[in-house]
Amino acid sequence: MRAKKITGLLLLLILAVAGVAQTKDAILGKWVNESGEGQILIYKNGDKYFGKLAWLNEPNNKNGLPKQDANNPKPELRNRPILGIEILQNFTYKGDRVWEDGTVYDPKNGKTYSCKISMESSDEIYIRGYVGISLLGRTEIWRRAQ
Repeated sequence: MRAKKITGLLLLLILAVAGVAQTKDAILGKWVNESGEGQILIYKNGDKYFGKLAWLNEPNNKNGLPKQDANNPKPELRNRPILGIEILQNFTYKGDRVWEDGTVYDPKNGKTYSCKISMESSDEIYIRGYVGISLLGRTEIWRRAQ
């Protein structure tokens, strides 16, 4: 009888740990930004989460060449293609479907902002970029790519 109780408790513990791991990694995959202009691939490296620009609706400029990171504050990075750059960096899972302590880079203006990501459903995340405190910022809703 006691062995059954211990086995039952161990099974519950394993299921609880597996559930937390699934929640932590629920953000992984491709997401379409709010404007629909791009897709971001969110991936994990160690315990941190990152996102690369994986697809653009219009990847080339008016001359037919790949769009570049022309507004980057670092002159040495202004000639790199936008496609493939890491726009989400160093996020940590904080629990309750929230990832924080990361940054978001906006290639349109070349600025990097503090950022918080919250998952509202399995197919929708809120990206909150801000300067200083979260109240002073802007939120975009990204949807999971099909």
